[in-house]
Amino acid sequence: MKHALSALLCALLLPVPAFAQDVDNIVRAELRPGWRQADGSHVAALHLTLAPGWKTYWRSPGDAGIPPEFSWQGSDNVSAVGVNWPTPKVFYQSGMRSVGYAHEVVLPLRVTGRTSGTDMRLHGVVELGVCSDICVPQTVEVNALLPAAADKPDPMIAGALADMPFSRAEASVKSVRCTVGADDRGMTLRTEIDMPRGKTDEETVIETSNPLLWIAEPKTHRAANGNLISETRLAHVEGSAFALDRSGLRITVLSMGHAVDIIGCDG
Repeated sequence: MKHALSALLCALLLPVPAFAQDVDNIVRAELRPGWRQADGSHVAALHLTLAPGWKTYWRSPGDAGIPPEFSWQGSDNVSAVGVNWPTPKVFYQSGMRSVGYAHEVVLPLRVTGRTSGTDMRLHGVVELGVCSDICVPQTVEVNALLPAAADKPDPMIAGALADMPFSRAEASVKSVRCTVGADDRGMTLRTEIDMPRGKTDEETVIETSNPLLWIAEPKTHRAANGNLISETRLAHVEGSAFALDRSGLRITVLSMGHAVDIIGCDG
């Protein structure tokens, strides 16, 4: 429901003449087979290359974006696939914010096998939203053998892993306070983070553990005491009542070339 609403809103915001844009050969996808780790898991990656002027989206794409959806059915000797997300960029389209990647992106994958010490075959079908002057859905299919004997790290995957957001500890975050309130328009959320200031203006993305909760684009600023303040609104996409689990809140702080991933609130 949430993804469908985002796609519909994205389409409604597009200028009418844009339908004439060439939408062939927008995205090229490949699986980089990567290497086997000492714990038996395998590091691979989905490498997406976009045509000039096109972008695709992060796991939480904003109101003007469409998040990727992954299916790994048809894989062999694979029990789980985890997607890692390198630091994204913020884009504005028709006055609305989206979060994602331009040109290309390497998404590292951590693959767990059913039988240790043997090869895996990873098969994936990925549904993507890609946008330029228009937004169009794209489906890519990828397939690769992940050899058990592969032990040499892939520099491209290693570079993407190095571009992951910093953890709370790595970024020297001292405290995270989350205050839930209400006004005549519904539920509100205010977060206050004691952390070092970024080199450029900062933006935040706030996610919850409940996929049916909609969160408005936060308004973010630095307070007089130097803490980072974000204020937003929440609603249930089906109009239902809900409780907010503050331990399940995920706050990503984005500034130029730098991101911090914060899980949960202190109070």
